[in-house]
Amino acid sequence: MTRSLSDSIAGAVIGPDDPEYAEARKVWNGDIDRRPALIVRCASVSDVVAAIRYAREEALEIAVRGGGHSTPGMSAVDDGLVIDLSDINSVEVDPTTKRARVGAGARLAELDAATQEHGLAVPTGLISHTGIAGLTLGGGMGWLTRQAGLTIDNLVSAEMVTADGSVLRVSENENPELFWAIRGGGGNFGVVTEFELALHDVGPTIQFGFLFWDVEQGPELLRLARDTIAALPRELNIVVAGLSAPAAEFVPEQYHLRTGYALMVAGFGSPETHSEIVDALRAALPPLFDFTAPMPYVALQQLLDEGSPWGTLCYEKSLYLEDLSDEVISTVCEQLPRKSSANSMLTLYRLDEEYSRPADEDTAFSGSRKPQYAAFVVGMCPTAELLATERVWVRSFWEALTPHIAATGTYVNAIGKSTDDRVRAAYGTEKYERLAKLKSLYDPHNVFHRNANIKPA
Repeated sequence: MTRSLSDSIAGAVIGPDDPEYAEARKVWNGDIDRRPALIVRCASVSDVVAAIRYAREEALEIAVRGGGHSTPGMSAVDDGLVIDLSDINSVEVDPTTKRARVGAGARLAELDAATQEHGLAVPTGLISHTGIAGLTLGGGMGWLTRQAGLTIDNLVSAEMVTADGSVLRVSENENPELFWAIRGGGGNFGVVTEFELALHDVGPTIQFGFLFWDVEQGPELLRLARDTIAALPRELNIVVAGLSAPAAEFVPEQYHLRTGYALMVAGFGSPETHSEIVDALRAALPPLFDFTAPMPYVALQQLLDEGSPWGTLCYEKSLYLEDLSDEVISTVCEQLPRKSSANSMLTLYRLDEEYSRPADEDTAFSGSRKPQYAAFVVGMCPTAELLATERVWVRSFWEALTPHIAATGTYVNAIGKSTDDRVRAAYGTEKYERLAKLKSLYDPHNVFHRNANIKPA
């Protein structure tokens, strides 16, 4: 039967006996060790159709892999079939219409490189080896979110294959209900093979600042960050991080791996505006050290890659916070110093401005569009033994923050191991029920369930 699949597709079919199997089954999170029966490295939409049909005929559980960056390992499966989209990775940019057509196997680095040739970009994530597919389908937030929204807010159309093998185009005008669902509903409704994305004028040079304070300065620094961000021009963004100082050239050696807090200030407007903000931060609370420089936008997008290398062992939890209240700040300052791994960190994204322009019901995004913070507690470790310790830290940190959680939603791209109750709570009852009805139309047998799964109504 495997031969019949190989004969019917252009891409490779990889099984446990093939020499490339060991490498092909690896995903970004080194804590995930799954052994699929088959990995189908699709080369085209017709390959995806054939792979879905074969899996259903043979009763094989399906996992869909874009960039392989799912922290809980949704893109891998034991004894099932992996639809690997990594070879469907073309990026075509039309600078006149400011649109890009992006294959679902492309990674952010490939997308950024192609769009920046024309001084354009689309808001995506912070790690450039992330795949565009999973990031987009769950929302997609990063440096450009304040000025250009989520990735899904810039999705113009998509091509996808549903559970019955149909190939559909979805947009505001074609299959609009399904288009609504894939903007935040994850991979529940089929395999997206191509995204059409709206682009924005960005770069090629942006302004960047990294300012670092000792962990003992946390309360004062986080209050300063809260007040600064509240008045921040939309062409700037600040990511707040609790982390260990990197062992990088711009960091004085005595501070290498020291736990503390950083403000990463990205400026997409005038250098003068960026300098004003950075200078005000320095004057208000002098940092231990700082680094500021103009840099290419693509370098900004790759800035955090080294701290999240392929094969690292990772466990994360996230939540939305209405604000950095004094109570939240107190909790953060109590919990952050308890981390054990130099690579583990807390990140806080401010979600406002263009993020808050759409109404909650405009997309299936799992969270309110009211201004808020997204908090990510991420344990990243080189060994399984250290990760076991860091899991306890992540859970304890997350539990300590939950009394301050925003009223609506959980970001499904960082929901971790999902249960029915957690997924329903992530979307809220109204959105969940609308999504479940669509699931019953497009995937009534729940073929695509390795995700933040929505059960068919």
